Amino acid sequence: MLFRTFLYLAGFGFAVAGGFNIIAYFNLLVMGASFAEYILFILKRPECYLFVVGVMMISLAVFGFQTGE
Repeated sequence: MLFRTFLYLAGFGFAVAGGFNIIAYFNLLVMGASFAEYILFILKRPECYLFVVGVMMISLAVFGFQTGE
């Protein structure tokens, strides 16, 4: 139970950090970049992968450890 809680909270932190970076890079659209250029830029930035890692950690903590509790 403690491991699941730690995994959930760490995943939440990663998802927030990655989501913040993704939202912060929306300024590229204001500066004239197209949406396709924005997506390609996001896919090249390693800090934006924290969002995906965080969502997977949260999903694993919530749904992955079904031990019959």
